Amino acid sequence: MKLKSAMCGLIPAALFSMMAGAGLVQAAGTAYVSNQDGGISIIDLARMEVTGEYEVGGKVPRGLGVTDDGKTLVVAVRETGDIALIDTASGKVTKRVRIGKNPEFVRVRGNLAFVSFEPTSRLGPPPKPGAEKKEEKKEGGHGHDEDDDDDKEPAKVAVVDLNKGKVIRNIVGGPETEGIEFTADGKRLVVTNEADNTLTLHDIKTGKLLKKVNVEKYGARPRGIKLSPDGKTFVATLEFGNNFLVLDDKLNPVKTVATGQTPYGVAFDSKGERLFVATARAKALEVYDAKTFARIKDVPLDAERCWHFTFTPDEKQILVACGRSDAVVVVDAQKLEVTGRIEDKKLPWGVLTYPRAMGSLDRN
Repeated sequence: MKLKSAMCGLIPAALFSMMAGAGLVQAAGTAYVSNQDGGISIIDLARMEVTGEYEVGGKVPRGLGVTDDGKTLVVAVRETGDIALIDTASGKVTKRVRIGKNPEFVRVRGNLAFVSFEPTSRLGPPPKPGAEKKEEKKEGGHGHDEDDDDDKEPAKVAVVDLNKGKVIRNIVGGPETEGIEFTADGKRLVVTNEADNTLTLHDIKTGKLLKKVNVEKYGARPRGIKLSPDGKTFVATLEFGNNFLVLDDKLNPVKTVATGQTPYGVAFDSKGERLFVATARAKALEVYDAKTFARIKDVPLDAERCWHFTFTPDEKQILVACGRSDAVVVVDAQKLEVTGRIEDKKLPWGVLTYPRAMGSLDRN
């Protein structure tokens, strides 16, 4: 484990870790940030500071989830094609579970982790809107996955039993799976499939495909997907449509709503009153009325590649991971204003908290 003390040398790293595990520090909660050029940054939410880092045993960690008891982080590690299970008290990787090539998105529900992976996706910049085989140099590096259009093998979602530490089934999605959400009853899974512009609905126990929704006429490359707290409405962001698609609880499209450029991360607040959308190239966190979908406000982030975000457990702040700016931007959730920036110089990808809170990667 690599854990750095952030208390001016007064508390050794090992002691700080023990105190954190015992709940003696970080009383306001903890945020975890996956870094594509590092491990998992640990943010003390009481001080809004990075206090340490967990190593993941491989390069390019992206999706992450946390168990209900907060004792285990589940991290998708691209280089090793697996997930690392990290004990949050010690910071040690307790187990690795082989998933497949290019694991990306993680959702944890009960004792199960759901991990999307893309056998034919290759690391690189994204294609341009309307010309998906060409590279967009603006993003550069490993900011996005480019499709391998010569071999569009369907991507999958691995279902991992965290108690047994093994994959119990694979659910076949479309080419290049991305976001994952559950239906209100928890029995079915909704997956966004970027490469063929579909949303697919699957039975979790059997993996059976129950429904496919083609979204191409509404916009290209579906990415984020979230269900409203009342279980009646899904919202999917369409990255190259510059809008999001509103669907009912049976995945029937209802309407599209225009956003800024390249929307990705999406989440409702816990009361279902507001909807938040991170627009990467518009460099903003956009806020909408969750019933009418009228835009309330755009919060300028002044940062690059802001993809994922989370509320803090008390719902007073929102943390936005902005990879190309090496920062986590802090937004006041009521005033809808930027109140600070937390430096994270390892290309932050995703962020969530414990206690668990609403966000683009998680929901309580």
